[in-house]
Amino acid sequence: MGAEPGSRSLWAPRAWVQGRWQPAVRLSIDAAGCWSGVSVGVAAGDGDLRLDGAVLPGLVDAHSHAFQRAFAGLAERREGEHDDFWSWRDRMYGVALAITPEQLRAVAAQLYVELLQGGYTQVCEFHYLQHAADGARYADPLAMSWALADAAHEAGIGLTLLPALYERAGFAQPSLREDQRRFAAGADAVRALRDGVRAARRPLLDAGVAIHSLRAASPASIARLLDAAGGLGEGPIHVHVAEQTAEVDDCLAATGLRPIEWLLQHAPLDARWQLVHATHATPAEIDAVAACGAGVVLCPTTEADLGDGLPDLPRWLAAGVPLAIGSDSQVGRDWPGELRLLEYGQRLLHRRRNVAAAPDQGEPSTAARLFERALAGGGAAAGQARWGLQPGARADLLVIDAADPAQLGLPDANLLDALVFAPGSGRPFSDVMVAGRWALRGGRHAQGEPIAAQAAAALHALHSG
Repeated sequence: MGAEPGSRSLWAPRAWVQGRWQPAVRLSIDAAGCWSGVSVGVAAGDGDLRLDGAVLPGLVDAHSHAFQRAFAGLAERREGEHDDFWSWRDRMYGVALAITPEQLRAVAAQLYVELLQGGYTQVCEFHYLQHAADGARYADPLAMSWALADAAHEAGIGLTLLPALYERAGFAQPSLREDQRRFAAGADAVRALRDGVRAARRPLLDAGVAIHSLRAASPASIARLLDAAGGLGEGPIHVHVAEQTAEVDDCLAATGLRPIEWLLQHAPLDARWQLVHATHATPAEIDAVAACGAGVVLCPTTEADLGDGLPDLPRWLAAGVPLAIGSDSQVGRDWPGELRLLEYGQRLLHRRRNVAAAPDQGEPSTAARLFERALAGGGAAAGQARWGLQPGARADLLVIDAADPAQLGLPDANLLDALVFAPGSGRPFSDVMVAGRWALRGGRHAQGEPIAAQAAAALHALHSG
């Protein structure tokens, strides 16, 4: 995607700055692709590029398994008496065992274009698909990582790769199942994968680490990964935790502790840590997570699709825990849809409306409160020191399509509410910028057609096989 060299400035009639809509906003971009200045209430200058619609910061997709885009829509039939997360997982492994690096790159590039269209400008890849189909190591251990990095570069989205510690099939299993053979990565391998990605110094590419889950990694390996000698530094650390009640029960049986309890007692939780799902968390666990500064990543469409359950959203919000959202299994690929389902689940559970709003704290808008939390929490989950429309942050933005019928006659103050809870076309963003470069213009990606064609060919080959 092209970009003008050097510094330049944009002007928007409205932009989301400091947690609310501000009028007449000039956004200045430096040569490094970061915001060098944000001014509100100013007239457009002769040198400003005038944007047609209201401007939002891009959000981080804080939890993604890109290869599962190849499985989206293929698990919505029940052939037997029972279907749950675990039966879904067994079927998903069929795709995981078949996909090649070339197919992964094609599928991921299509996914990343779709994520841009859905309002994400950065994605965190929780990456455990490491080896060849027979379980053998690739000559380059980073072959699958480069497939994802190449796809992100082609799409023009930022990427945080999170190679995952994955070494056993369950608490009582010493090794992986045969159908998990592509996932094997011990603590030393994970650190090597992370360091290899970072050493490449590719634009818009960074890396942290992940622990697949407590059931999939031994305490000794988790400790080795987290050892200070490993040099984890300030990079993010993600872990699946307490997604399913069966996982909680198994952890209790194996360790005497619930999964989040175990982490609180055995891992140095701090602001680097992101607890993915955390669906089944007690009030005491939530308060303890808040006290140590760790964040939580909720994936509403996937959690609904898999029947995981509903999180205690009011408690997470009240405790002030950093909150991010993720597309996870890719059954949903836009953040307005994630925020909408997050709130609607709570409405069904509590039988009342606007559960996430906090008028007593000056936050009467449900959409605004959730968006602000996802904005800040997502930046932290991706390892970004600054995020949003503020000086020093990467120059990412979304232009809301002024021609979208869903905006007709809306008061300015209600635009974000309608974007989340009364969507129109389903693709409300006309233009998307990442690091000062246009990734989408007029809702279109410059390489959208060839990317889609390559993805279609890869998907056809996978499914016909």
